[in-house]
Amino acid sequence: MTDLIPWIATALTIVAATMTAANLGSRITGYGFVVFLVGSLAWLSHGLISGQPALTWTNAVLTLLNIFGVWRWLGRQARVEEGAQAAVEASEAAPVETLFPVSQLTSASVRNGTRDLGHCVDAMAGSGSGRIAYLVVSAGGVAGVGETLRRLPWARAEVDDGAVLAKLGPREFDRLEELPRDQWPAR
Repeated sequence: MTDLIPWIATALTIVAATMTAANLGSRITGYGFVVFLVGSLAWLSHGLISGQPALTWTNAVLTLLNIFGVWRWLGRQARVEEGAQAAVEASEAAPVETLFPVSQLTSASVRNGTRDLGHCVDAMAGSGSGRIAYLVVSAGGVAGVGETLRRLPWARAEVDDGAVLAKLGPREFDRLEELPRDQWPAR
C-alpha cells in the first residue's frame, strides 16, 4: 500500500491541475481544489510514512491552501453566482430590461442560432458610461493555440440564456476584424 500512495497522489494532482487549468467555471475549479486536497493529503501521508520532512511540510501547507481554494470556489464564489442568478430571475419577472452577470461574458459561447462561432474571452467597456463597446471572441484553435481573436461589436450581439447571440451570419462573423493578441482597438 505504501508504494501505491505516491501513484494515487500523482494521478490526483494531474487530474486536479487539469480541472483548474481548464477554467471551465467556478464549480469545476472548486472540485479541482477538492481533488487537489485529497492529493495533498495523500502526499502528506506518504511524506510522514516515508520520513520525508520536506514533502510533509510542503503538503501540509498545500493542504491548507487547497482548503482555502475549496472555500473560495465552492463556498464564496457559488454564493456570488447564486446572487447574480437571483437578480437575473427577478429581472425576467420585472417590467424592465432583463439583467445578466457581466462576468458571464468572459466564458460565454458565441452562437448564431444553433451554430457555435466561438467563445467570448473578454469585453471592452467605457469607463465612464459603463457601456460595452465590443466583445473579443476566440474562434478555432485548441486551448488557445491557433485561435483567432475577432472583434464583435456589442450592437451586433445580445445575451440570451447564458450565451452570446451574434446578430450576423457565419460568413459575416468570419469577416469581422481580427485582433492581434496584444493590440486591441480603443474604439
